[in-house]
Amino acid sequence: MTSCISILPKRRLLATAVALIVSASALDAQAQSAPAQGETRAVAPAAMTVAAETCPLGSFICPPRPVSYALCRPNAMLDFYEPSITRDSSLRDTAVTDIHSGIDDGNASGVKVESPEPDVYHMTGGVRMERADQVMRAQDVTYNSDSTAYDARGDVKYQEAGMLVSADRMTGTTTPNQGDAYNVRYQLLQSRGNGVADHAKVTDPQHGRFTAASYSTCDVGSRMWEFRAKTMNLNKDTGVGEARSATMRFKGVPFMYLPYFTFPLDDRRKSGFLYPTFGSSTRSGMYLNLPYYLNLAPNYDATITPGYYSDRGFMLGAEFRYLLPRSTGTFEVQYMNNDKGTDYNESRTSDRDGSKQRYFAHITNSTDLGAGFSFGANINRASDNQYFRDFSNDLYQSSVGILYSSAYVRKSGEYWSAAIGADDYQNVDAGLPNYVVPYRRWPRALFNAEAPVNDWLDIGVDTEAVAFRKVDRAPVSGTRPGQVDGNRLDLAPYLAADFSGASWFVRPRVEYRYTDYRLDSDFRHFNYTQQSPSRSIPIGSLDAGLIFDRQTSLFGNSYTQTLEPRVYYLYVPYRNQDNLPIFDTNTMSFDFWQLFTTNRFSGADRQMDANNVTAALTTRLLDDNGVERLSASIGQIKYLSDQKVQLPGVAPTDFGRSDYVAQLGIQLDDQWRLNSSYQWNPNKTQNPYPNDQDEVFQRGRDTDLATVQVQRRIKGDGIFNFSYRYRRNVMEQFDTSVVFPVSERWRALARWVFARRDVLPVTYDGRTFNAFTFSHRTLEAAVGVEYDSCCVAFRVLGRHYVHDYLRQTDNAIMFEVEFKGLGSLNPQSGAYLRRAILGYQ
Repeated sequence: MTSCISILPKRRLLATAVALIVSASALDAQAQSAPAQGETRAVAPAAMTVAAETCPLGSFICPPRPVSYALCRPNAMLDFYEPSITRDSSLRDTAVTDIHSGIDDGNASGVKVESPEPDVYHMTGGVRMERADQVMRAQDVTYNSDSTAYDARGDVKYQEAGMLVSADRMTGTTTPNQGDAYNVRYQLLQSRGNGVADHAKVTDPQHGRFTAASYSTCDVGSRMWEFRAKTMNLNKDTGVGEARSATMRFKGVPFMYLPYFTFPLDDRRKSGFLYPTFGSSTRSGMYLNLPYYLNLAPNYDATITPGYYSDRGFMLGAEFRYLLPRSTGTFEVQYMNNDKGTDYNESRTSDRDGSKQRYFAHITNSTDLGAGFSFGANINRASDNQYFRDFSNDLYQSSVGILYSSAYVRKSGEYWSAAIGADDYQNVDAGLPNYVVPYRRWPRALFNAEAPVNDWLDIGVDTEAVAFRKVDRAPVSGTRPGQVDGNRLDLAPYLAADFSGASWFVRPRVEYRYTDYRLDSDFRHFNYTQQSPSRSIPIGSLDAGLIFDRQTSLFGNSYTQTLEPRVYYLYVPYRNQDNLPIFDTNTMSFDFWQLFTTNRFSGADRQMDANNVTAALTTRLLDDNGVERLSASIGQIKYLSDQKVQLPGVAPTDFGRSDYVAQLGIQLDDQWRLNSSYQWNPNKTQNPYPNDQDEVFQRGRDTDLATVQVQRRIKGDGIFNFSYRYRRNVMEQFDTSVVFPVSERWRALARWVFARRDVLPVTYDGRTFNAFTFSHRTLEAAVGVEYDSCCVAFRVLGRHYVHDYLRQTDNAIMFEVEFKGLGSLNPQSGAYLRRAILGYQ
């Protein structure tokens, strides 16, 4: 029999479960925030695992995989869960309480109700009470409608939208809201968190206390890890919980003990210790960092990180973050007062000068100044050029060679943008002298504008004014120009037209470039003859192309094939620029894009002369969704005049044509891709490096560049990468990496970078010189394994790598363990793998 009983007021419904509502909310928050102890928020994973989105092939860095519970047992939740019950808790206030038999016999047994005293109701026979998302079942329930006291006994089970609870007994009152539960089990449905407690007590809706409580995200009854506390006090008013005599256990074995700590119960941040980081390095020995988070205000916080390096001493780190209505930023510093370690000055380029104080500072800021103005800064500074070699705690940071800093004020309009600021550089490659860093640009101003004159014509200007300053200069050698300080103004107004249709385009452009210098008064010391040299030069180009397409098929699939011939003409008259300094200019690497650019030099200190015609041909295959599945291009420049403008020390060339440049990209499905590029040089010229016997020789009519990259999916989330890289007089390398799923739980990881040829010092007949020769050495090798399970994952990774310009090597071993729902210890190896292995997640 099913009946609606009015003696249980709607707003006092399911009194037997009220005692656990506060507890469940707190435990849910604990699952999300407590373990991190200071994280702004650690989002709890959903009970139903959502498959991670596969990172597209070719992605430079893939995002981390979300926490997955796919390996958990389907029946991990308590056996009385009813998925058909609504999850909408907003229906509680208007829903009617339905009380009937809780025995699964089609309500044949019914509920036996007795009233031994006025206002006292005793229900037996397997009671089931249901309202909206709430369901409570018990064998025996006594309720006093006058005092609101309740007593539920015998296999008490409770379900609501966010949790499941079972207990041997629940007692208490609804007014005031107080209660006790004994021998409690719980399951949080949103976070997979589950645990037990000997006793749970609610003193009011905002305060609760647990005795002998536990928490885990592992399968119920099969906990690889578990968090236990002798007592826990929960205060929802302050959003803070307190735990005493707490232990972290792995397979029942305690490995961490905290006599007392506090943790957040909701999204509100709180102060506390974060996970420590630890490891070892060849230069600094074993290290341990123990960060402490300070929740100073809702819009700013700080983290203090004391650390110890066994070979060097104590270090103190600090990070301050702030978020204001119109400004956000960070300030981070690491400082060691007395470095007791050795100054490994193998290259004799160390700038420590015997100093024992070591530091690194990092400042960022982004501010809206109003009226369309904005300010952005990224400041980085290290105490010396050995710092990152000695203290780089992550596997990727050790490869940093130049620290870049900048600060700019910007403003823009509909057709223009302007900026003024400064750029600074610091050498942190322990194997290079400090004069290798670029010039400081203190200050630098930019103004760019482009506005339409009509539908097919634009007018614009690119402007840059810079003051170049050099702190550490290279020694002046003979009559070769040295590193002089000075100012430069570069002004380039232009007109650009665009005539185009569905299958053709013609784009003429004319530009006038004026560059003016003002060198310091000591310019003659650096072998310059003029203090105020300048250059003015017109530039004209015409870019035209056609686009043909047709329908075709390949391997049973239909495609749209395009054929795109393109012709580009560039004319720039010759201007002698040998009297201009080199501040920020270098020759750019030649590639397919260079076939259609107005300058082969970066920066404004050189503008190439040209009377060139480029011819190129591209074909593509597009699938029915418009996705490019194949692209192949080939092109070459025909030089109609000599190439006279060069960098200092480089002779003019009289080439009749450039390298043939070809590139190919294929991805016929989402499981594999291939990219390749090739350059063949038809010209002969003197090689910049001698051969192994110190003999000068001619090079040309051979390969200048060749690259091949293959990427293949393996068993779903596995990946295989192979690449070959060759550039004449620079390198010849093989790079292979793999993520191989051995089983559902295990993955093998590996990467190997091998240099076949390199620019190396060679000794012959008592003479030492640099030559592009065979090196046959490993630049980097890494190998590791990953293990995944329902609630625990770990990774072990070993790495051997070259860490500086002198090809000095280091070894590192990293271990990372993740307790799902809590976070991970030493999460640095994952960041390295996402950079080192394309497609790694």
